[in-house]
Amino acid sequence: MEHRPKMTLFLSTFVNKVDAKGRVSVPAQFRSTLQNQEYQGIVAFRSYRLGAIDACGLDRMALLSTSVDQMDLFSEAQDDFSSVLFADAHQLPFDGDGRIMLPEGFKTFAGITNEAAFVGRGAMFQIWEPKTFKKHQEESLQRLLQRGATLTLKP
Repeated sequence: MEHRPKMTLFLSTFVNKVDAKGRVSVPAQFRSTLQNQEYQGIVAFRSYRLGAIDACGLDRMALLSTSVDQMDLFSEAQDDFSSVLFADAHQLPFDGDGRIMLPEGFKTFAGITNEAAFVGRGAMFQIWEPKTFKKHQEESLQRLLQRGATLTLKP
């Protein structure tokens, strides 16, 4: 029987308060999803497509690194991905209360002030300003409906 590694899944959306020091509690469900990794925290970087912060566990970052390493060495694409994914990434450890400290530049980039929406995206999650995410989610639904999009399940 083939052994498959346990898949990490981040599901649902949670809105949490950001305190005056920039600390925000990572949802308990997300922390639970990350509990089996060696690093007790998250890795976060600015989304290169959206006004949000992309986040995952260190194990997922290792997979992203492997994917970038398989690109043509010294190619422009490899350099671009390295610059966007790794040079901008921050390891954000959990404190004793399950909070992380959001870097000021990340908060400014995503427009986060008093609240942050933690948005499950399967193997990764994003951190958004809540109203901005709600608008993005509604626009995404409209695009899917306009295209009549369907999804084929892969084994």
